[in-house]
Amino acid sequence: MIRFEDVERKVERYHPDADIELLRRAYIFSAMKHKDQVRASGEPYLIHPLSVAEILADMKLDVETVSSGLLHDVIEDTLVAPEEISEMFGADVAHIVDGVTKISNLGKKMSKAEVQAENLRKMVLAMVDDIRVVLVKLADRLHNMRTLEYLNPEKRRRIAQETLDVYAPIAHRLGMSKVRSELEELAFQYLDPDAFKRLKEEVEKRRISEEAFLEEVKTRIAEKLTEEGVPFVRIEGRIKRLYSIYLKLKRQKSHLDQVYDLAAVRIITRDEKDCYYALGVMHKHWKPFNHRIKDFIATPRDNGYQSIHTSVIGEEGHHFEVQIRTEEMHHIAEEGIAAHWKYKEGKGSDTSEDETMKWLRRMVESQQDVSNAEEFVETFKLDLYPSDVYAFTPKGNVIRLPRSATPIDFAYEIHTEIGDQCTGAKVNNRIVPLRYMIQNGDVVEIMTTPGHKPSRDWLNFVVTAKARNKIRHWVAERQRAESIDLGRKVFDKEAARMRLKPKHVLDDQILSKFLVDNGYSKLDDMFAAIGYGKLTARTVLSRFISEEQMNEIDHAKSSRLQEVTKAVKRALKLGDDRITIKGVDNVLVYRAPCCNPIRGEEIIGYITRGKGVGVHATRCKNVGNLLINKERMIDVAWEGQPSDQPYAVRLSVLTEDRQGQLAALTNAIANIKTNIRDARTDDNTYTDGVRRIDLTVDITDVRHLDKVSSALKGVDGVLEVERQAAVPQYT
Repeated sequence: MIRFEDVERKVERYHPDADIELLRRAYIFSAMKHKDQVRASGEPYLIHPLSVAEILADMKLDVETVSSGLLHDVIEDTLVAPEEISEMFGADVAHIVDGVTKISNLGKKMSKAEVQAENLRKMVLAMVDDIRVVLVKLADRLHNMRTLEYLNPEKRRRIAQETLDVYAPIAHRLGMSKVRSELEELAFQYLDPDAFKRLKEEVEKRRISEEAFLEEVKTRIAEKLTEEGVPFVRIEGRIKRLYSIYLKLKRQKSHLDQVYDLAAVRIITRDEKDCYYALGVMHKHWKPFNHRIKDFIATPRDNGYQSIHTSVIGEEGHHFEVQIRTEEMHHIAEEGIAAHWKYKEGKGSDTSEDETMKWLRRMVESQQDVSNAEEFVETFKLDLYPSDVYAFTPKGNVIRLPRSATPIDFAYEIHTEIGDQCTGAKVNNRIVPLRYMIQNGDVVEIMTTPGHKPSRDWLNFVVTAKARNKIRHWVAERQRAESIDLGRKVFDKEAARMRLKPKHVLDDQILSKFLVDNGYSKLDDMFAAIGYGKLTARTVLSRFISEEQMNEIDHAKSSRLQEVTKAVKRALKLGDDRITIKGVDNVLVYRAPCCNPIRGEEIIGYITRGKGVGVHATRCKNVGNLLINKERMIDVAWEGQPSDQPYAVRLSVLTEDRQGQLAALTNAIANIKTNIRDARTDDNTYTDGVRRIDLTVDITDVRHLDKVSSALKGVDGVLEVERQAAVPQYT
């Protein structure tokens, strides 16, 4: 049975100056918290954290990581708070233990196997701002697999499958071949015990002859290398792993009798150039297979693995594989990224300046997928670049979202009703704007209000298809309801203008025939069409009065509208915000502040009560409401040549928060000879490193606006440029 002293000695052996007191305190704390707990094997629970710590010590990891191994279950199993761990053992240890706990909770909360594997794999790597979190979790899983026999068959199979789907591929992608191999062998044993037992027996039958061959070929290789003057450290031989053989048999649909390369040889050299000399010797004295040479020294794998692989044919047609690498390459191949976190005498445990570690961190942060699609299950295609973000619900469920996703996207991923009723959000217990961009590892709490409905504005910042579709669906339904109501009001007003009673019209057979002839199944469909502007009330109601009556009604308003329309056109030609036109009852014409139209945009006029004629852009959100009084709508257009009259336009720029960015934006505008009336920065950043800057600029027409927008988008760091409807009045 393992003892703390065993772990302590191992750490002292590779790290004489280690903070053993930290390790002892972690052990005592763990022993105290787990004292009444027992594992399924009947052993005291403390055996598990001790074993995890020993695995980490065998990797020669820093004392903080080994201490974290001793403490890795105390938050989850004993209700110890992370703050208590931080206070007693430091922020480093607390961060690792908390990270391991989060990963453990994820696995318990997810259901569908494929989704669980995909989410968990990516979530683990998304959390790897400190790779030691994963190293502790791998050690935890490795010891659990070693003691899996004590669990019931159903649980054994579930854990073994998760190990094969999740933990073994992670170990592989991090270059930890020793851990990966043991995890795969143990998982294979429990997932398909019959196949494991059968294959093991068959391999054992050939083991004696294969080992004899290995001894013979190792001796001969050593002789040839010596004869050729190629220095080497040692030559190793091994029988391939059962799971590796099983995969090959499955892939090739063959039997063990048809597998000729059960044996593998490894040549360890002193330096890199000797690897290539050794390769030359092997091909000189053994016939190589065509197209079976792989140079991972010149082109390392994304996990840092380096070696030369070749397959050759020996005496009597005996095939075997040869790997050639230096001692350092061998260490990296066996330990992977853990080798870069080991304690280095004279340098302490801080490896942040280690160049190889820097490279490995860049590897984790960049997308370098070199997975073999044929071995998808075993070497799952890990996306080492966080193209997605993974966040938690308060209950610990993980939600996968695309980058730039917001709390609204998060809410709709949970449930449509949660999305519809979302009124706010907390991220990590802090209230954030609904535009906030969710980060990896965020805990997101959605605040809802029963009866609350989505906002059309959400479409400006949500990113998931699910959220956009749900919002659009609701908007469409709301628009239909509003259009029906609007259409009915327009219909009633037009009927009154024509001196018709709406109730009599609706009950008339003429209207029933109109509905059928035009494909409207019910009255609401007709009203919706009027509200949408696809049908005019005049078209419907003209069937109920004579042509002579209609002409009289039209003539009464025609002359007045013509005069007003001409006045509006003259006013728009001058371009001022507010212009009084004399000679037509002092008609006041103004650009509506709700949409602030500029020359070149499609526009429409609306005769107000006592304020003159408001000119709106057809894109204006208020145009729909104006249709209730459609008789007040008049067609207007920009007339004459563009003038130099400027219009104040407000632009919101979403940009990376970097020094000198405001100056860069103003310079970009100044370079195209455009005046800036106002520039303001938003005090709230939407997420770390992102800020909004509002600019009010003088614009002459739509083309000028496009030119300014393009100039701003060309500034390095700018994420989005959006025109705001109204220009604020600053005080």
